[in-house]
Amino acid sequence: MNNFAWVAAGALMTALLFLAGCDVQYQMLYYPSPSTPSEQSIAGTGIRFWPSFSRDYRGYIGGNETGHVKGTFVVFHGNGGIAADREFYAKTLGSFGYRVILAEYPMYGGRKGELGETAFVKDADETVRLAFETFGGPIFLLGESLGCGVVSAVAHSTKVPIDGIVLITPWDSLYSVAKSYYPYLPVRLLLKDSYDNVANLASFRSRIAIVGARQDEIIPIGHARGLYRALASHEVKMWEIEGAGHNDWPMMASPQWWKEVTSFIGKP
Repeated sequence: MNNFAWVAAGALMTALLFLAGCDVQYQMLYYPSPSTPSEQSIAGTGIRFWPSFSRDYRGYIGGNETGHVKGTFVVFHGNGGIAADREFYAKTLGSFGYRVILAEYPMYGGRKGELGETAFVKDADETVRLAFETFGGPIFLLGESLGCGVVSAVAHSTKVPIDGIVLITPWDSLYSVAKSYYPYLPVRLLLKDSYDNVANLASFRSRIAIVGARQDEIIPIGHARGLYRALASHEVKMWEIEGAGHNDWPMMASPQWWKEVTSFIGKP
């Protein structure tokens, strides 16, 4: 085989590997749900569709919607389940005086759209903008796992003033996580999405709360610590939840812990 043939074969192999990698990445990173919950199914949970129950809904609203409201938290969940599964955020943050919007992603909960970082961040930016136009400030963002990547990207790109963010079980960058799982693969070439939280938060100047789970088996806590170190020059604070894994951390998070986090993020 001559040199040209070797180069052509190598290019073809690289292209096939890239395409296969993108497909595998999406299968591993996103678990969309095609079904929209009914109004009856969420009745009694303390949340309701937002802006309304229609084909154009963007998520759910709950928390403190009466009396004095300290601000609005827009919550972006992890890659499994749907936003309606996270009603505990509305109950918990609502008890501290916040209105809560549980944002839903495209292709999740029956919403139309596409999977992927570009589509998710664009849609999230629209949700945050609508929340600000409807309720005014202050606006806080909370991300959980994959949602941390969405929150960080929105904080970087949005024109809405963001008064603080909470990142729960985050990574520093998707590349860093993928490299730790597949050290011998050219993962930088294979990744279609980057979700680079370090880069996206580099210019963010409001408060950042980082929360790691000590026994996180999906995103090892070293990635949250790496993010914290990279943002050392920012107004940032980190909590580590002892005994918590990637998905069971809410059971380990006490009311006192939530009070500390919200007090840090919401202080004047």
